[in-house]
Amino acid sequence: MLGMLSSLVNKYNVAGPRYTSYPTVPYWDSNTFSLKKWRTSLKQSFIESNLDEGISLYIHLPFCESMCTFCGCNKRITKQHSVESPYIDAVLKEWGLYLEILDSKPLIKEIHLGGGTPTFFSPENLKRLINGILRCSNLAENYEFSFEGHPNNTTKEHLQALYDVGFRRVSYGVQDYNETVQKAIRRVQPFENVKRATDMAREIGYTSVGHDIIFGLPFQSIKHVKETIIKTKALLPDRLAFYSYAHVPWIKGNGQRGFKDSDLPDATIKRTQYELGKQLLTEIGYHEIGMDHFALPTDSLYQSMTEGKLHRNFMGYTASKTQAMIGLGVSSISDSWYGFSQNVKAIEDYHHLLKENILPVFRGHILNEKDLIIRKHILNIMCQFKTSWQQDNMYFEELPELLIKLKEMEADELINIGSTYVEVTKKGRSFVRNVCMAFDLLLQRKQPDTKLFSMTV
Repeated sequence: MLGMLSSLVNKYNVAGPRYTSYPTVPYWDSNTFSLKKWRTSLKQSFIESNLDEGISLYIHLPFCESMCTFCGCNKRITKQHSVESPYIDAVLKEWGLYLEILDSKPLIKEIHLGGGTPTFFSPENLKRLINGILRCSNLAENYEFSFEGHPNNTTKEHLQALYDVGFRRVSYGVQDYNETVQKAIRRVQPFENVKRATDMAREIGYTSVGHDIIFGLPFQSIKHVKETIIKTKALLPDRLAFYSYAHVPWIKGNGQRGFKDSDLPDATIKRTQYELGKQLLTEIGYHEIGMDHFALPTDSLYQSMTEGKLHRNFMGYTASKTQAMIGLGVSSISDSWYGFSQNVKAIEDYHHLLKENILPVFRGHILNEKDLIIRKHILNIMCQFKTSWQQDNMYFEELPELLIKLKEMEADELINIGSTYVEVTKKGRSFVRNVCMAFDLLLQRKQPDTKLFSMTV
């Protein structure tokens, strides 16, 4: 079994996207993008979807007090908390510019606070931020607010303040419980800290507590992954992200240079770590959701999967779909369905543009008709492991050639190809990114520099 797994890993372990969007960011056509086109696409999406499904907001809070070497996020390391209030003022100013575009009260379905470390901010400032957002908005009936918490600095006051303004889901970055691994990635947090943060959330009334676990970390062995999941069983979080460490130091600079490449487990060991982790999680009652996610049957992520409502965007997998997602804060990405835009990455540039009443967008992409078709196929594969072109509006002219290329994956029992569909097998779910890559026409036409993406395994 291990030999067969090793053979497939060696064959399909290539650089590839994680498909939180299509087209993926390196293939955006910024030459044909403009702020005017972006505003038009967002307004169209808002008119089509606001009344029935609402919109999502992703708010990027970039500050951290210390550097974690596994992290690939846009962040600013500082211990000066005087940065909090000016940044919140800027985010609320950006929200005000979007409200002018939308021209009527938005219906908020989702808010997610990401980072950085959202709990770098004081409870009072987080509450001020959310109240400022909600002051000019309506709430959807089944809204879901979530945030990323650091187990070491998420206090009861943080949890209570966010609960008071509607948050019911929190996700804690655990990564791994082994001290050697934690020291290598500069994220030392004892099990007791994670337990305390998890218990506090549940005592306050949070209905979904998630943990993030990473495999493929420096010095991480198969035994370490097993021990981490045994400890996870004691806390039984409602959902888990269990994903591969993306080693891209050439993109993220010194933040991922705290160890040598030789300290990382190889691709076969990484895949064995995942398969063992998946087996252990299944044994204690978790269900695999899409790619790299697991949930208990009582969690909304599992329920959305069984109902065929699972969605994927720049926030990862979500329990419900909104056509429009607005990203606020530095480096945030917005999605109108018809177009994408990304904010500037430097905090100084972000402040400067907003002082001039200019949306802080520096690049984007407007999707053409074929982009939209392929986007739907890739979303179907990522969320339901199956896509179909039975309806005429899902067919595109390159499809017959694409299916020929997929024959090898079918021979390896990773997919089944029917007359009007492609379905990922149970064996093939570990290689779902590779299946999506076959549908990615932009990737096929211009193979990427291997330094654009992390490895698929």
